[in-house]
Amino acid sequence: MVLNREKVLDAALRLADEQGLAALSMRKVAAAAGVEAMSLYNHVSNKGDLLDGLTARVFEEVSLPDPALPWDSRVRLLASGLHASFTRHPVVVRALAAQDANPRSAGALRVIDALLHALLDAGLSEEAAARSYRSLLGMLFGSVLTGTVGTGTRAERAEPVVVYFHRMVTSSELPSLRRVLPALESGDCVQDFEYQLELLIGGLRRG
Repeated sequence: MVLNREKVLDAALRLADEQGLAALSMRKVAAAAGVEAMSLYNHVSNKGDLLDGLTARVFEEVSLPDPALPWDSRVRLLASGLHASFTRHPVVVRALAAQDANPRSAGALRVIDALLHALLDAGLSEEAAARSYRSLLGMLFGSVLTGTVGTGTRAERAEPVVVYFHRMVTSSELPSLRRVLPALESGDCVQDFEYQLELLIGGLRRG
């Protein structure tokens, strides 16, 4: 097999998706790629470079929208694309949120540039575009991390939390929580992200 950087990063991403970042050693990545560990160093310099590279691969999965589209359509398409890509690879979101990785590639930078271009086309200043970009990333990270959290062994409780809430939340003591409780129980992170995205776009449009 002819090894290149893309094949190394794809093998690392598959391994991270399956076993988590803790399993991401150069030896294990080499085994996943079917080569000797020393061969990797011709394509990635260290584990930090590996993390940055596989993060970039996740950004590169996002298709760039037609720049002729309205700014809000471009924001919506890019944000939805990032949400889908991050959801497929939540391990990368954990690395980004912990500042253990950065998307260092020309393809990844083009995605970020396209999103900032759309925000600037909305009439935002450079400072407002940067703040809106960070707000959007925060929404993305929160939605993906909440929606893809593991289902490992949990501490036992004498009373399930749902039962606790229905017992404690009464109309007389906590009327607003009681009123909204069914909606809180029935929602999901994808719906919430789409709702938050529309709120953000609506706010930018009004601004």
